Amino acid sequence: MTIRPDVTPESPVDEQPAIGLIGMGAMGNMYTRLLSQAGWKKIYICDLPSKYEALKAKYEGIAGIHVLKDGHLVSRVADWIMYSVEAEYIDKVVAQYGPSTKMGAIVAGQTSVKSPEKAAFEKYLPEDVEIVSCHSLHGPTVSPVGQPLVLIKHRATDDSLRLVEQILKPFHSRYVYLSYEDHDIVTANTQAVTHAAFLSMGTAWHSSLAYPWEHGLYVGGIETVKVNIMLRIYSNKWHVYAGLAILNPSARVQIDQFARSTSEIFKLMLASDAAGLRTRIYDARRIVFGTAPDARVRAPILLSEDLLDRFSLGKKPSSGLSPTTRQSAPPNSHLSLLAMVDCWARLGIKPFEHLDLAATPIFRMWIGVAEYLFRSEARLDAAIHAALYETAHRADDLEFVVGARGWSQCISFGNFELYRERFMNTSAFFESRFEEATKVGSAMIQALMDSSTELDAKPPP
Repeated sequence: MTIRPDVTPESPVDEQPAIGLIGMGAMGNMYTRLLSQAGWKKIYICDLPSKYEALKAKYEGIAGIHVLKDGHLVSRVADWIMYSVEAEYIDKVVAQYGPSTKMGAIVAGQTSVKSPEKAAFEKYLPEDVEIVSCHSLHGPTVSPVGQPLVLIKHRATDDSLRLVEQILKPFHSRYVYLSYEDHDIVTANTQAVTHAAFLSMGTAWHSSLAYPWEHGLYVGGIETVKVNIMLRIYSNKWHVYAGLAILNPSARVQIDQFARSTSEIFKLMLASDAAGLRTRIYDARRIVFGTAPDARVRAPILLSEDLLDRFSLGKKPSSGLSPTTRQSAPPNSHLSLLAMVDCWARLGIKPFEHLDLAATPIFRMWIGVAEYLFRSEARLDAAIHAALYETAHRADDLEFVVGARGWSQCISFGNFELYRERFMNTSAFFESRFEEATKVGSAMIQALMDSSTELDAKPPP
């Protein structure tokens, strides 16, 4: 039976597509839950055979969800199949289950790196199978509403694309149409270096054996973004970031440049080269923010430091002190932000273009704090002055340089096991605060999204 491309969850059951999900990690479970809540009645899922009984118990009694033993059974019955497996293993899994794909079915992948996915699909899927891939550009704990959802019509008819749109319509995400190749370039630009920055922060603070929010140096304002998103990344699965960094050639180039930018800026700091540092930072400011599309009329992403203060894990040093004795945190060089913008400038990356196209929540926050720092000459000059003459953050800046270089070398080796060990070592240090940070971080992202939506809804002045 041919599935109509305008089918909905309200259509009769026998007219609905059979939806198949192979791989039940965090994203596979998110898709299963959302598709079931939307009212789709024929959802077939599987994970590793060793997890069959546990998965069956988890979804027992939930109408419309059928747990099968392996991907062969899912592939034989499903009209739309999504592989939600790690990019490192996509070739192996598709080689195993791809030949069993139902004739005329539509196949997708949820991998963050599409080059190996494309190669696996073209190599192992039958010729009579169509390919319309996808990628939700957010984590499993973020609401998909309004978030970018990439659709890749690679080998398919227009009707098949429309059917996939209908299946995923209840997510209320914003569809972004890309090719496999453009997807990897965009995700490298929006995610790879951003993740590297936060991974390096976590490594630096771990090396210093300090929770950054407890000694008053990283509390409030944009420091809140740094701490919460660093914790959010380290609380996730390591392979989510490893595959994107190691398997995406564009990502490797960018992470290497970020490490170089970090090292070179730090050397200017150590040399007290005020003229050289100021020239380099203001050149980056001009390239990235001075030529950004509609830079003068775009509403700022980071609307208020007071808003961010509500989500701080620690208290500002001034808390509880009288106005005459109040102390503020020492000025911060914000080396991570200086290096990020310098990296974007040297690679010719236009972050605002990607912000409009397919920004993840984390990238939106990161470009927001970079914009907040760089668009204000007073704040930027204060950061440059701190980089040259203040020493309160110097030890952490040194650890950040070492961390950034270490992550770049780790990724250049292409070794997943080395990446896992490095990630898990730091993750274990912060693990006791993950539950709190996940709740606070999600609330912070949602609050900023809501504020941005309200601002966008207002008529222009």
